[in-house]
Amino acid sequence: MSNDSASLSPLGKATAYRETYAPDLLFPIPRSEKRTELGILDAALPFVGYDLWNAYELSWLNPRGKPVVALAEFQVPATTPRLVESKSLKLYLNSFNQTVVDGLTEVQTRIARDLSAAAGGAVQVQLVDIREASRNFAVPDGICLDDLDVAIDRYSPQPQLLRPDAVQTVADETLYSHLLKSNCLVTGQPDWGMLAVRYSGAAIDREGLLRYLVSFRQHNEFHEQCVERIYTDIQRQCAPARLAVWARYTRRGGLDINPLRASDQDWLAGCNPAAELRQ
Repeated sequence: MSNDSASLSPLGKATAYRETYAPDLLFPIPRSEKRTELGILDAALPFVGYDLWNAYELSWLNPRGKPVVALAEFQVPATTPRLVESKSLKLYLNSFNQTVVDGLTEVQTRIARDLSAAAGGAVQVQLVDIREASRNFAVPDGICLDDLDVAIDRYSPQPQLLRPDAVQTVADETLYSHLLKSNCLVTGQPDWGMLAVRYSGAAIDREGLLRYLVSFRQHNEFHEQCVERIYTDIQRQCAPARLAVWARYTRRGGLDINPLRASDQDWLAGCNPAAELRQ
């Protein structure tokens, strides 16, 4: 992605919070700018998936002026032509703070409409009263790579580190690491996350995969773009028969973003599970 689109966003700039409903605060960014860099055409995506956003700071006023607090989950299809810049979404959600709304359903309808318009496709929105919500931060049912004793000296993406396993020939497994760290494309602030890879086919060398994931440590890119880059690199370097890549990023400012990309629709189920906002 060129910095042209990102530089126009509110990210990294002093901003006055607006506390009455303001959908114009949402700032969309074309996905095509980074996908072109990866050789991906929006008309022929090599994956299916979505971006799962969890919002922990959402409030509005009921008709009697009493605050209502809820948690929210947004599911943005990977097929949408645009992503929504995170600070603009935070500002947008805060614009409900002093807005009188007649019920949770109306808030949910407004947010779904506004996010769908910004992203250019249907965004699913689920709101849950905070008293009814539960959370599940379970790690994947797989193998953690983080105890591997590897030497690492490169901290920008190195796809050549990805290679087939020299001993094991075929695998059907989930590998994950808590060591993913990249930087915001605009502010340079660190983004921390867990990255999981589920695949079947030719076995992937685990040390090479871990070294590759850590190589993002000084890389500047948005969450969604990092996951698409990782998916694309693994697919090109290792050619698994089936592949799913997802990240669970640490929340910042009351939002977390959890992109998922998979080779087929069936593998979306059970990967990067929804936020368990509902019992």
